[in-house]
Amino acid sequence: PLFILLCFLFQITAKAAVIFVTLQYNVTIPATEEQSAETISLYHYGIKDLATIFFYMLVAIIIHAIIQEYVLDKINRKMHFSKTKHSKFNESGQLSAFYLFSCVWGTSILVSENYISDPTSLWRDYPHTLIPFQMKFFYILQLAYWFHAFPELYFQKTKKEDIFRQIVYIGLYLFHIAGAYLLNLTHLGLVLLVLHYFVEFLFHISRLFYFSDERYQKGFSLWAVLFVLGRLLTLILSVLTFGFGLARAENQQLNFSTGNFNILAVRISVLASICLAQAFMMWKFINFQLRRWREHSSSQPQSVKKKFVTAKGKSSRKERENGINGTVTSNGADSPRSRKDKSS
Repeated sequence: PLFILLCFLFQITAKAAVIFVTLQYNVTIPATEEQSAETISLYHYGIKDLATIFFYMLVAIIIHAIIQEYVLDKINRKMHFSKTKHSKFNESGQLSAFYLFSCVWGTSILVSENYISDPTSLWRDYPHTLIPFQMKFFYILQLAYWFHAFPELYFQKTKKEDIFRQIVYIGLYLFHIAGAYLLNLTHLGLVLLVLHYFVEFLFHISRLFYFSDERYQKGFSLWAVLFVLGRLLTLILSVLTFGFGLARAENQQLNFSTGNFNILAVRISVLASICLAQAFMMWKFINFQLRRWREHSSSQPQSVKKKFVTAKGKSSRKERENGINGTVTSNGADSPRSRKDKSS
């Protein structure tokens, strides 16, 4: 990034550096009567977006290293985590910061564009080829962040057995975010991303609290409820958008020049992809809950056994003190004496 920024110092290289730093493909259109400005700038996508994504991918790597060095590593030194907890703590620390940032930013876009108050905006006036600056920048940074996760597998020295899981995890994000961006489904994609990120943020922040105090379990219980509700709400919004909104649109002809992908095959493919992703996450969720239940069930008999042994030890000591079963009693005169037995 520093090399690209230095290119702005020279007039010859400044034009090339602009492609990496600023958003491309802006279109100026007249403002409506409700808007105060005379003109507004909207954006669409193109091949030059790859250069912008590459630049902000490098920025994400730098920010990742700063958070790791000055925040997470300092906490790890104080808490003295094991190697397993150390890697999971770093993962949750990085992701919770990213999810929180994305949720706040995405929610502000939803409120400013009135997508929450008017659900029909998810499919109305499709294709959404022209989007405001904040929304395009949001998608650019989302793609840049998940692309940066690939080199981080090397920088973080991820275990070989965890690499495939991480690649699948990252690939699912890139596939769905890029799909929403390229198919001009940015309105629906933004709503589903904010919903999903909020649930994931709750999970990772709960795991951070759990590492600091293993008695903390309330956050996981709340996350489990919201996770299921999030999957249901995602399916409901997707079915409404593709099954009712876009299915009833007048223009249902494939046209690459206008960015219209509203045909039956595309709608079924996108809806099937979303449903399969939700089913995959529910399967992982059920396995996670079953594993937690088994661990809790296996640890419970051991704790009961320890309590039983402790209680037995305490009672036997009490019995010895009270002189039960012919042992030493509180009154020494009442107890038999071995010396006297020998003399007799």
